[in-house]
Amino acid sequence: MALMPAYRSGEWSAYGVKTICLFPHNREVGKDIHQGSVQLFSGDSGELLAVVNGSAITAIRTAAVSAVATRLLARESANDLAIIGAGRQGMAHLTAMAEVRSLKKVRVADIVFERAEQFAAEMSPKYAFPIEAVASAEAAVRNANIIVTITTCTEPVLRREWISDGAHLNLVGASLPHAREVDGATVAASKLYVDRRESTLKESGDYLLAIKEGAIGPDHIQAEIGELLIGKARGRTADRDITMFKALGLAIEDLAAAHYLYCQAKQKQFGSWVEL
Repeated sequence: MALMPAYRSGEWSAYGVKTICLFPHNREVGKDIHQGSVQLFSGDSGELLAVVNGSAITAIRTAAVSAVATRLLARESANDLAIIGAGRQGMAHLTAMAEVRSLKKVRVADIVFERAEQFAAEMSPKYAFPIEAVASAEAAVRNANIIVTITTCTEPVLRREWISDGAHLNLVGASLPHAREVDGATVAASKLYVDRRESTLKESGDYLLAIKEGAIGPDHIQAEIGELLIGKARGRTADRDITMFKALGLAIEDLAAAHYLYCQAKQKQFGSWVEL
């Protein structure tokens, strides 16, 4: 179980906390891996304003942040997408990637091939471009120029020799110091961007294990995504650059999403309203 509290001041002040449980084996019984809720509180009075499905918030806000990173870092011409991990996050990321790039082809791989097939069957009717289930991560990422990894693996699922020059990677799955989705050589060959340096230095096995192996030095992080958004740092500088965004998740993302949904629910009278 993880607790993720946040506060925002300014035009709309609010407190939020996401309580989330991570159960990888839930897939086997048809349930989401993430279970929990986001609670939204008034920044003026502390009153509880909303309780929102934490699994849905996690899927949407995580994919949205990856889409922002892709918009900032992937080549404008990037249109070949590989997704490693065919769960709910994979579906959310396909939706998000299609918003920021004109996709022409998608390949999806999963440790259980039948899940990749189910993904392709479910998502294909929603898009004009082909979505293909493939048997391995290597088959998915060969020649891809946008790559998303959303796995529960602790050992690398991607190798440097599979990655094309000029590709952009969103690493979303591994969030513990001992777990990683790519090998050290891939990290070393990439320009690395993160959601927050402090989190990366403590939690990201993709970064920490590459440091431990001597593949990279402590100055390998180029910038936070927020620094790119405000023009404080530069992103891609050449077509052949391999760019990498390592996402660990920030509580403010959950707070912003919950507040947006609360405002929409108030305006349109959605949801269930109760008196406390």
